[in-house]
Amino acid sequence: MTWKQPTSILSLFVMMAALTGCFKERSGSTGWAYNSSDNGGFEKPSFFEQQTGPGLILVEGGTYTMGQVEDDLMGSWDNAPRRVTVSSFYLDETEVTNMFWLEYLTWLERVYGNSFPEIVERALPDTLAWREKLAYNEPMVKYYLRHPSYRDYPVVGVSWNQANDFCKWRTDRVNENILIREGLLVHNPEAQMDEEHFTTSTYLNRQYIGEREVEGVKDFRPNSSGYRDIKLEDGLLLPDYRLPTEAEWEYAALGLIGNSYGELIDERRTYPWDGHYIRNDDLRNKEYGKVNANFVKGRGDYMGVAGALDDGGDITVNVRSYAPNDYGLYNMAGNVNEWVMDVYRPLSNLDNAAFRSFRGNDFQTMVMNAEGNPEDKYDYVVYDIDRTAEFIKKYKSDNRGVGLSPEDEELLDGLDLKIETAQEVSFKRQEEQSQVIMAEAMELIIDSEALIASDMRKGFSKNIIAIPGDMRYRDVTLEENIGRTNYRIADNIDYRDGDINSSVDFGNPDDAS
Repeated sequence: MTWKQPTSILSLFVMMAALTGCFKERSGSTGWAYNSSDNGGFEKPSFFEQQTGPGLILVEGGTYTMGQVEDDLMGSWDNAPRRVTVSSFYLDETEVTNMFWLEYLTWLERVYGNSFPEIVERALPDTLAWREKLAYNEPMVKYYLRHPSYRDYPVVGVSWNQANDFCKWRTDRVNENILIREGLLVHNPEAQMDEEHFTTSTYLNRQYIGEREVEGVKDFRPNSSGYRDIKLEDGLLLPDYRLPTEAEWEYAALGLIGNSYGELIDERRTYPWDGHYIRNDDLRNKEYGKVNANFVKGRGDYMGVAGALDDGGDITVNVRSYAPNDYGLYNMAGNVNEWVMDVYRPLSNLDNAAFRSFRGNDFQTMVMNAEGNPEDKYDYVVYDIDRTAEFIKKYKSDNRGVGLSPEDEELLDGLDLKIETAQEVSFKRQEEQSQVIMAEAMELIIDSEALIASDMRKGFSKNIIAIPGDMRYRDVTLEENIGRTNYRIADNIDYRDGDINSSVDFGNPDDAS
């Protein structure tokens, strides 16, 4: 009798354990169990939180007053204060370094160098950005990008397009590394050549054929092989890297989280630190009097006096120099200029959205085939034909009267003919054939002995808009959005539309492109 009760309790525990082992989480909408082949295989993957990508810092979002913090003495009205809200986001702890960029160039050279050298060329920074008419900066031209002394210095001479291309590449390398780390892909760099390399988009659309370490993760669909590749819904892959918007960058740079008490910001900032000076003016701080960032203090004063250098940098400095701001971000003032994602328009702040403010949207969608599946990825280089034609036209105009050699003239005539033919073919919607003709034009340049061949190669490479391995995208049309009330077309006027007021050369129309 004394053993009956414990025995019955033990049986109850065993029964409860069995029931618990069979329990599956059910939908709060339909009541059907998740992750069950019997119910069709709809999955709810386990997910705790998104991992933080390499080198990133979380910037907690919020509302702030964007724009000028002092009187607009020049009356330009291009930075009027306005209240905006920024969502939380991640930002690099430091500026992109020369070492990071050399890693990027090395990857491009390995994957594309033999078949498509123009892709490598379009990623090269403009090292001639160091040159000035009356200054000797040749050592910087020669050594700054590649010498190990400058490996942790910020990369310079990078265009906006190059910065965006780097972001795309970085997304793919980070996600590829995650899949290798999880044992889902084999690490085999030598197998990745031309279009047959990993990108996040081709992997998710099942157009990347790479060597698998294992068959995949469990697939609950009744008629499946039992395993599948990672999907976006699994939460394993990171979102796309991109440039910050102007609103995000300014918000992160100011670091007002350090001046917030409850729901109040007790002091606005001109710099990423408190005060109105570039020197530390806090008498209580042991850094009192020291320069907070890498600035030119006045005409001819780049780093201070020998024996007591103030900022210690005659040019740029190491990306981890000086104290970080209240978000933990380095050099958010001084050192080098930094790109943002927005297109510049002096008065667009008057009608920008108050939430996630941004200007420059270019709405696109993936190209689908007749069966409703994504078209095959590109296996050739795609050029902006019209922009390339503009480049040739401008080059000929700028060099009129210089005295081009017969070889130069012959090359230009051949390129004119090829590009004109490509435009005609493109007008007939024969896009792939038009790009074949552009590839033939590039072959003319490579085979030419003309002195201008190098200029032509650079000009062509700057007008590449897609490379082998990219998925195919197209602009969304007005007709597709007729019934929409939130938008129909993108408000994306920029320098490509001939609006000089939105170019980086605003205020100097003669130099606007």
